[in-house]
Amino acid sequence: MIILGIDPGTATTGYGLIRFSKKTGKLSLIEYGCIYTTPNFSDAQRLNQTYKKLKQIVKKNKPDILAIESVFFFKNSKTAIKVSQTKGVILFWAAKNKIPVYEFSPLQVKLNIVGYGRAQKKQIQRMIQEMFQLKEIPKPDDAADAIAIAVCCSTIIKNQKCEKSA
Repeated sequence: MIILGIDPGTATTGYGLIRFSKKTGKLSLIEYGCIYTTPNFSDAQRLNQTYKKLKQIVKKNKPDILAIESVFFFKNSKTAIKVSQTKGVILFWAAKNKIPVYEFSPLQVKLNIVGYGRAQKKQIQRMIQEMFQLKEIPKPDDAADAIAIAVCCSTIIKNQKCEKSA
């Protein structure tokens, strides 16, 4: 099965695609990167950019599952609202295409990947690098986080404790 991990954002949305065998537990990294939006565009135009790029990624890779980070906490409510709008577009796309969605908090992802809920971004990146035997740490942070979200989902699915949110 292919799991698409998403770290939603307004300017930058990270994505990571992994192939997961529930039978063997084996993981392989398919691709990762970021969807960037144009800063001087309106919110609607930026959401449309994210939607269009997401459609291209999905058309190419055909994921079976979408794993997304839950909007957990923001010091700035404007940021939380904008990230939630991006997440809403992504969830709408998943529902429209009948793709199961699993949500994970940053704490769940950090605990699953590093074993420590207050792990730093560098620790997540390093663990993902080791897990997939990458020559370099995956960058930017948003892409590494998205891979980690997908890996977290695979672990939970393997243990059959994952609850669908949509």
